[in-house]
Amino acid sequence: MDLGLNGRTALVTGGSKGIGLATGRCLAAEGVDVTLVARSADVLAAAAASIAGPGKVTTVAADLADEAERQRVVETVGDVDILVNNAGGIPGGNLLEFDDARWKAVWELKVFGYVSMCRQYYARMKAQGGGVIINIIGNAAEALDFDYICGSTANAGLCAFTRTLGSVSSRDGIRAVAINPGPVETDRLKTLMQKKAADRTGSADNWESLKEPLPFSRAASPEEIASMVAMLASDRSAYTSGTVVTIDGGIASQSRTF
Repeated sequence: MDLGLNGRTALVTGGSKGIGLATGRCLAAEGVDVTLVARSADVLAAAAASIAGPGKVTTVAADLADEAERQRVVETVGDVDILVNNAGGIPGGNLLEFDDARWKAVWELKVFGYVSMCRQYYARMKAQGGGVIINIIGNAAEALDFDYICGSTANAGLCAFTRTLGSVSSRDGIRAVAINPGPVETDRLKTLMQKKAADRTGSADNWESLKEPLPFSRAASPEEIASMVAMLASDRSAYTSGTVVTIDGGIASQSRTF
């Protein structure tokens, strides 16, 4: 399906691997000129080299947990048609495992980073007459998990933020939406499941067994999430704003979490 994205521009944070890299590949395949942002210049270069156009791919290395770095990225990249916020992985842990300093530190990237990038690019999109903001958040906002309490709280807040933003952004020609992925086959999923396995079974080596009860007996692929990003970014979703699309195989609709 031709999504009509050819010639547009996009900024994808957390773009060196996982969902971010898959999103870069998907958008570039649709003819979008993509800028990938992540911490490591070397990893970014390898990621960019793995993407075959026709859209052009550029990279900016930056730590988006720092506001000055966020501002530098925006000034370096300039205006874009599509902003995909994807940077930031909050570690697992219950309330007693997170003191104030750690809680604030992990929110600086995932929560305040998203809000800052949205604020800066909203102003630019308003001035240019429109754009699309897509926040990749996570189904822990809905499938609440005490052993992931910092992440569940952050994700729920970002969902409310996106819905609020997208409820009125149409007046400025902007759409704001979010995607809540469930388990996705990434390095981050392995890290989270290793901690859960260690807590539940006493050994992180048992993490693969935690995937057995997942819907369809697997995690989602990054490409499945990226495809939804491309659809939401396109004019085929031109009336979609202020909403959150959950892609988790039905987990958030169940009475238990995995």
